Amino acid sequence: MRRKIDLLLTDMVMPDGVNGRELAETLRARKPDLKIIFTSGYSSDVMGRDASLGDIRFLQKPYPPPQLAQTSGNVLT
Repeated sequence: MRRKIDLLLTDMVMPDGVNGRELAETLRARKPDLKIIFTSGYSSDVMGRDASLGDIRFLQKPYPPPQLAQTSGNVLT
């Protein structure tokens, strides 16, 4: 069964290959309306040119679960 993906939550820095920006660009090419939340233990400055992805959100780690829930809800509505 195929499921619809509405939201990508990805870390900016990932081991062994693709980073969060590259993953987001790849998935947005397939689904332009995909909502994206980037997260990182680094400051938001790590995003640099990633802001060119438009309506993205950034959550600095660590964040409490209620903040993730609220951000996700805001992005999806």
